[in-house]
Amino acid sequence: MTGDVQAMELVFLLLLLFVVAFGALARKLQVPYPIVLVIAGGLLGFVPGIPRIALNPDVIFFVILPPLLYSAAWVTSWREFSYSLVSILFLAFGLVTFTVIGVAQGAPWLFSGFDWKLGLVLGAVIAPTDALAATSIAHRVGISKRVTDLLEGESLVNDATGLLALEFGVAMVLGHETPTLAAGTLRLAYLTFVGLAVGLITAWIVDWIERHIDDGPIEIAISILVPYAAYFTADGLHASGVLAVVVCGLYLSRRSSGFFSPGVRLQAWAVWDALTFILNGLVFVLIGLQLPYVLAGIQEYSRGTLFLVGALFSGLVIGLRLIWMFPGAYLAHWIRTRFLHQTVTIPSARGLVVVGWAGMRGVIALAAAIALPQTLADGSPFPHRNLIIFLAFYVILVTLVLQGLTLPWLVRILGVTDPPGPNIEEQTARREILQAALAYLEESRQKDDAKFAAMYEDLTGHYRQRLTTLTGNEDAENGVSPEQHKHLARISRELLRLERKTAVRLRNEGRINDETLRQLEKELDLREASPSHAA
Repeated sequence: MTGDVQAMELVFLLLLLFVVAFGALARKLQVPYPIVLVIAGGLLGFVPGIPRIALNPDVIFFVILPPLLYSAAWVTSWREFSYSLVSILFLAFGLVTFTVIGVAQGAPWLFSGFDWKLGLVLGAVIAPTDALAATSIAHRVGISKRVTDLLEGESLVNDATGLLALEFGVAMVLGHETPTLAAGTLRLAYLTFVGLAVGLITAWIVDWIERHIDDGPIEIAISILVPYAAYFTADGLHASGVLAVVVCGLYLSRRSSGFFSPGVRLQAWAVWDALTFILNGLVFVLIGLQLPYVLAGIQEYSRGTLFLVGALFSGLVIGLRLIWMFPGAYLAHWIRTRFLHQTVTIPSARGLVVVGWAGMRGVIALAAAIALPQTLADGSPFPHRNLIIFLAFYVILVTLVLQGLTLPWLVRILGVTDPPGPNIEEQTARREILQAALAYLEESRQKDDAKFAAMYEDLTGHYRQRLTTLTGNEDAENGVSPEQHKHLARISRELLRLERKTAVRLRNEGRINDETLRQLEKELDLREASPSHAA
């Protein structure tokens, strides 16, 4: 038993060393670290003496996936997500369905021995894009905010469709049964709505608990527990654990301004930044390390034939996505303008090409393939299981490495970037925050003792200087006498509270997004944590 524990510790430390070393190399090369980690993992797998580290699907689905999905949902802006929901659903449900059907029809032409049922299984395995890959790479290549929001939203919710298709495909191969359309619709509805309900109930309970606690270590421990609670509860009810975690993260992220104190929020961000990097890194190294074992499992094809069929299949998957982008986007735009009365411009062909090219797959596809049953009901091997695993790995490699490396070039060529210049929403928020603070100071000075007049003058000058700096002007700043320090600290805390309240109000009114709010909150939290604001 002790030997097993020591072996597990050695493997974990080795993986962590790989993540740190190759993560540093990726930063030096200025390449998104998932790409470097996958390539490095694939090369390391062939090094003699490297211990075999098999990818356990249960570890991926039940240990690594929940916190990473929760983290991705936490930093997603609800305003953009809800506003683009129709477009996201056309990608998360429409595109996944189109890909599954396309692969089911195309696989028998590419692979001997495949029928449409095995094609359905293969399509379900590789159809959903990966939230980990999308969020890790999209932010690093300069894609416009609108495109990034679509990619993140798609990758957060498309697993429900893919997992349902996989469930049906496996059932048809195992039991030779074809589920009806009504059964599929009911199952999808159950997966979706029960998953959403579990996520909302979990979030509501956590929100209530958090408002009665102000202790950093305890609240951080709760935040790590939350995604597992939501995922396991939904999975136990045979609903979508992915959707449960996503809706829980979206809800609590929006409510966190009300229950996290500044100190706890700073601690939580530090912990979750490190945790997300470590788990993401482990995932992508593990993907690369599987290459030798994936190849070893296939005997019926030569290496040249394998790479040829892998390239053809990857081209099919990428082509299906690009084909869907145009009719899907235009139909979503028609619904949003005609029925929801949203004022949105029609998607540009250049933007649609970038969205289509950015459909990267990740560890979920490989874990789903490895999780396929070993045998059928009669004890015979699951047909072409090893080939399905290889094709899933190949598509991950092509979409993650090839598309990930060429995406910055494509974005620059097509010009799908945000225009240069300041963030107008952020500037507006900063101006209104400072104006609210100045109004509070003026009102408070009129009510307060005259002996504090100099202090109010100093604070007013400080805030006016910050306000005029937004337009490039300068202003002087006076000191504060020691006897006024305590009163100054109290007023300063009130001003910070008012600034934070104003920022949250602007977010709630939809005038700024959650990303801008988080940036402003971080600055306010750092100011409040500084010694100058101690009583």
